[in-house]
Amino acid sequence: MTGQYIHIRRKKYAAGLLWQPMVAGFTPRAYAYKLARGIDKKLNRYIAYSGMIGLGARSAGQRSGMPSIAAEIIESLPGYASMLCAFHVDGKFVLVAVRNGVILHDLLFTNESDARAKYAELTEIPDWNALIAPSEWGMPRAVDRNLADILSGTNHGVLRPISRVGAGALSFLLLLIFALVFLYLFREPINQMFTPTPQTLNINPELAEKYKQQLEEKNKELDKEYNMRQEPVIEPLVMPFDSLPDVTERADLCFKAIGFLMQPVTGWIQVSAECNETYVNATFRRSFGTLEDFYAVAADIMPGVFVQEISDNEISVRAKLPARAKAPSRDSRDADTIVRDLTSRFQAIKMNVNMDVVSDIVANDTQSQEIDIVQISAESKMIPYEFMQIFYDFDGVYMTKASWNMIKKIWNYEVIIYAN
Repeated sequence: MTGQYIHIRRKKYAAGLLWQPMVAGFTPRAYAYKLARGIDKKLNRYIAYSGMIGLGARSAGQRSGMPSIAAEIIESLPGYASMLCAFHVDGKFVLVAVRNGVILHDLLFTNESDARAKYAELTEIPDWNALIAPSEWGMPRAVDRNLADILSGTNHGVLRPISRVGAGALSFLLLLIFALVFLYLFREPINQMFTPTPQTLNINPELAEKYKQQLEEKNKELDKEYNMRQEPVIEPLVMPFDSLPDVTERADLCFKAIGFLMQPVTGWIQVSAECNETYVNATFRRSFGTLEDFYAVAADIMPGVFVQEISDNEISVRAKLPARAKAPSRDSRDADTIVRDLTSRFQAIKMNVNMDVVSDIVANDTQSQEIDIVQISAESKMIPYEFMQIFYDFDGVYMTKASWNMIKKIWNYEVIIYAN
């Protein structure tokens, strides 16, 4: 596993990283540590990129600060969501396979026949947007590109150490040296500080007991007065529009998550997929395949998903959505104005839509507040990002659900807007 890197224009790039989708509830470093402990403890370098974690090893020559060649290739070919690429570089062969923005394979070969065989195997998977391979391989529909010519040269994250043990040990050593120097320089004042000074006290026991009782009575009076003056703490209401995800990021996340699950599996028909607030789910129906076939393919192209057998002929696949940053957002218009403006907008693009205004009460132990919510549902041929552009000048917008019907080839959307 040595030499898992390549040189391009006197710059080193890490190749052959092990990629896994991020899981919500973890920081990138913590999830990288969990993956490395479960796969191979030699994996001690990681990079976070586009909701994924790539693992590498210092023993493979992959040093901190190295960019990932797979991430560089994706960023340099932004028009392709699914690509299968092979390049001859530095006497080695780089092979990168990406499906719907998710890195499936990041491989580095020193043997050309092995690289060519793996590439031919992956071409059996249909629907690649782009195929790149050396011309001498003679791969159908593949074009030959020079990797150095297509790279943008902009780093999108670099390898970092998973463990902080080394940095922690150095900090502890420096702190210990500082403490020893401090004790040496100020040993005399410190000795005097902790040397007890003899004192002679002559206290009448009766007077001491009387003073103690007076002090206790005074403390009780002060406590009673303080409790009478103390006002009850009023907890602020936690409003749903105080923490909403970015509209564009949410739409893009749902589109990529559905694409990640709705991948072709031989012998199984894609039925539908749905992105809700926490999870993305997809349903497959059997045609001529077997359960064993599905599990074998899903483990390779959909790592980390939860598979549930609804029946012998139907399977549900689920993946948890990664956490995204949230911020407060609420539209300044009232509900009737929002409905009128949206009706005009949907009429202009000739799209049928259902809208309704509901009231919700947010309350805690001390107070309550009623808020108006505009509910929108629609069917569209637009992908999530395009559909959510309809609401570009509205605030307080949240797409609660986006679902894809594979049979009808249509999207179903449910969106809410928090009105003023």
